[in-house]
Amino acid sequence: MPGADKNSEQWPAQARLAVIIETATLSETDIAAYCRKKGLYPEQIAQWKQAFLQVPPVDDRAVLKQVQKENKQLKKELVRKEKALAEAAAILVLRKRLRDYYGEADEDD
Repeated sequence: MPGADKNSEQWPAQARLAVIIETATLSETDIAAYCRKKGLYPEQIAQWKQAFLQVPPVDDRAVLKQVQKENKQLKKELVRKEKALAEAAAILVLRKRLRDYYGEADEDD
């Protein structure tokens, strides 16, 4: 938890969330004791909880559509690269067969 030198409104979101989680199962009297110990007010915890609950939800359909689009692009790229690799392998095999057929040394050797 942040030190006493910080105002409770300046606490980072992680610390606020930790307070919300710690006080979720406490009764009102236990929350009051907890708040006195931490230098908070019960109303602050309620406000923090409300703020966390009001975070706008992520549009799952938009995210799914974007992921599907990226997946489709990656599949196209994979197919293209597989074709290029197969072509390069075929060229190497044909080059070796041609060299073996004519009994010539390769220029790269």
